[in-house]
Amino acid sequence: MGSIQERFRSQGLTRPSQGRILGGVCAGLGQRFGLAPWPARLLFLIVLLVAPGSQLIVYPVLWILMPPAQQGPAGPARTDFGPPA
Repeated sequence: MGSIQERFRSQGLTRPSQGRILGGVCAGLGQRFGLAPWPARLLFLIVLLVAPGSQLIVYPVLWILMPPAQQGPAGPARTDFGPPA
């Protein structure tokens, strides 16, 4: 399965760590095709409504096959979640 994930990664199909709700599949698809996450989710839903039940297969398969986006060097952990001073 590593070669499939590498092929997806080389095509730009990765699951980002930011902007994801469940697994990041729609956010990754949107990122690949130049869409924001919400329009990509809406388009994904509309396409899957054409073939009812397919979302039960397509989303989990893409979740497994799409590798997570590679992270750069980690910065300091954010501990203040309040409004900026």
